[in-house]
Order: sequence, then C-alpha cells, then structure tokens
Amino acid sequence: MESFAEYSHAIASLVVFTLIILALAPFSALAKQGKGLAPGATPEQDYSDKAYRLNRAYLNGTETLPAYIAVTVAAMLLGVSPFWVNLLASVALIARIVMLVIHMRGIGQPHSGVRSVSYVIGWACMVVMGFMALVAAF
Repeated sequence: MESFAEYSHAIASLVVFTLIILALAPFSALAKQGKGLAPGATPEQDYSDKAYRLNRAYLNGTETLPAYIAVTVAAMLLGVSPFWVNLLASVALIARIVMLVIHMRGIGQPHSGVRSVSYVIGWACMVVMGFMALVAAF
C-alpha cells in the first residue's frame, strides 16, 4: 500500500465526501418524514423549504459521488502525478462542501450565483482528473 501513500489527500477526500453523503441520508429522510412524505418521495420544488434544500444537497452528492470516485481512483491507479490528484481531489471536495453549506443555508438564488460557481469548480476538477487519467492510460 506504500504506492498509494503519496495519494493520501485524495484518498482522504474520497472518504470524507462519502461520509458526508452517508451522514446526509438520514437527515434528508427525517426532513421529508417531518413533512409527511413517503420514503423516496421528493419534497415540492421550493428553495425556501429546508426539506427540499436538504434533499437536493443529498441528491447532488449521490449524483456526483460515483464520478468523483471513478476519476480519482482511475488517476491514482494510472499513476497520475500525486500532486495534481491530491490538489484536484481536495479542491473538488472543498467545492462540494461549500455547495452543501449553500444548499443547507438557502444562500443565494436557486439558479446561478455562488452555488453554481462552486458546482463548476468541483466539476472542472473532476474533468481535469479524468483527462489526466486518460492521458496516463495511453
């Protein structure tokens, strides 16, 4: 496992992001239950509703997590520079945490603004890691 020691920040960011999503799951469920919604139901699309925002934060995380894991693990397995993998994975994690806080606090507009900037930063980090992994593969 020494070969992965150089990727410790990237590995830690994968674990932290996964734990955040796992922690959000019961809170999202409880918020929906508090509104009388059945399991699996989606709250009405109202950005002023805390249950809706919490559910969106959880769903955004579950939608992003597979791609985040795939590009980060691929970059590590293919030997992409640990500096870049650690940096990009860490920045993507920070961007996701910022986006989570924005969702939970209801900061800004439902579309565009700080939340969108945070999304694009995380997305861009994952795209760059994906391209770096592809280059390393060939």
